[in-house]
Amino acid sequence: MPSGLTPKERSLRASIAANTRWSREDPRPALAEVRTGFARRFEDKVDPDRSLPADERARRARAAMRAHMQSLSLKSAKARRKAGGSG
Repeated sequence: MPSGLTPKERSLRASIAANTRWSREDPRPALAEVRTGFARRFEDKVDPDRSLPADERARRARAAMRAHMQSLSLKSAKARRKAGGSG
């Protein structure tokens, strides 16, 4: 169902909702759960059958996460450049 809002207005509405939520509760428990799931995603990627020692799996997962973040950064820079920004 279309909301009749522009993408910018939808983003602003979502920000208002998030800030309202965090004004009423402590975000740390929810964020800890998200961080755990995000880290598990990279552990699953580098060692899906859990055959590596935990410290090696964690090292590889951190490297995979860094590579992922760098890829996002590169995509963002390209998008800004294409849009006429100074990225």
